[in-house]
Amino acid sequence: MYRTCLFCGSSLGKNHSLEHQPVGRRLAFDRHLGRLWAVCRRCDQWNLAPLDQRWEAVEECEQRFRETTLRIATSNIGLARLADGTELIRIGQPLTPEFAAWRYGDQFGRRRRRTLWLATAGIGAAAGVLLGGVAAVAAAGAGMAGWRLGGAVTRMRYGNRGRSLAVGHADVVTVGRQHLADVRVLCGGSWGDSWGLYLPHSGGTSILTGSDAIRCAGVLLARINRFGASASQVDLAVDILERHRDASTCFRWAGSRPERERYRLARLPMAIRLALEMAAHEETERRILRGELAGYRRRWVRAEEIAGIADGLLAPAL
Repeated sequence: MYRTCLFCGSSLGKNHSLEHQPVGRRLAFDRHLGRLWAVCRRCDQWNLAPLDQRWEAVEECEQRFRETTLRIATSNIGLARLADGTELIRIGQPLTPEFAAWRYGDQFGRRRRRTLWLATAGIGAAAGVLLGGVAAVAAAGAGMAGWRLGGAVTRMRYGNRGRSLAVGHADVVTVGRQHLADVRVLCGGSWGDSWGLYLPHSGGTSILTGSDAIRCAGVLLARINRFGASASQVDLAVDILERHRDASTCFRWAGSRPERERYRLARLPMAIRLALEMAAHEETERRILRGELAGYRRRWVRAEEIAGIADGLLAPAL
């Protein structure tokens, strides 16, 4: 199991409750589909666990979820907290819009609450300056301390160090905050029914297509959407995702909105940006799962070959 988030590079943490899944302080699992995710506590992204480490861990999560008394559940979603503070999210069989609204609403809501907390700290500092007097000095000091702390946390999380991304077969480039404003969707004209992603970075610019474009767009949109969103914006984004479903269709549709350069990702309306982030992440997971099915098929073909040889050895001689 990887130990760092695939989206922001932060540590996923450790737990002491699950023998088969020691990585992760917040885990989501779907026993019916055999899915397991480690949820990053910093950026709230869901990291799909590798197949070879998943099945025993899913069964263990199910058992621990049923054993704990500190849990709440609806017909489709359950939450439980284990003794060491590890959180388990149990997914039943919700309809797709319900699951998308719950999963991404939780992510974007947590981002929004963090942003409001930082903004409140800054307002406290400004109010202290305006109030005057000893109490004002104390308020200003506390507010300024909170503001500086919030700024430090923000810089650590989304600082100018940029985000390293793999483009092409071997190149690794750095996309900094100064590059995000000019990342754009290319479509129409010579692109026909396809689309591309224009990506400025530390080494110049790249044009990405296909799975590379979707993967990189998902990572970058998580940074562009770092301030979160309201519940109504998430609901609208889920509606957009349901209408377009396929990630490529969603990106082509978003890129065909030229008003005020809205083909730039950072200038798209919030709901569309959220929908694109959802679509990119779900497409990445679908590709992983398709790869797993291909692996199953290869192993099945090999097993059939071995079985055929074994059957031939057991056949009576004529």
